[in-house]
Amino acid sequence: MTGSGEQAVAEYLTRAGFRLLDRNWRCPDGAIVIVAADRDVLVACEVTTRSGDRHDTPLGPVGQTEQARLRHLAARWATTHDMRPSQIRVDVIGLTTEPSGGYTIEHIRGTA
Repeated sequence: MTGSGEQAVAEYLTRAGFRLLDRNWRCPDGAIVIVAADRDVLVACEVTTRSGDRHDTPLGPVGQTEQARLRHLAARWATTHDMRPSQIRVDVIGLTTEPSGGYTIEHIRGTA
């Protein structure tokens, strides 16, 4: 994800007290859209986008396999950056596009 949606999520997380550590981090095993810190917890943020006419949850497209993969990637990010977080968490942030061009953000903490 790139562009205004990702920027909206970054701004949301900053306002919520998260410290942004990395964006669009990639390694041979995959990618994390946003890596952040929530106090002493390392958070891998998966961002999903959907149109305003859908009524499902943002967690829907992020199943257990994907959550486990993100957890692994977050641990790899921490090792690469010589960081030893007390915990690693996976959060899913859903963006729903609105007709006005804005977004509604739904944040599910600790999915894995």
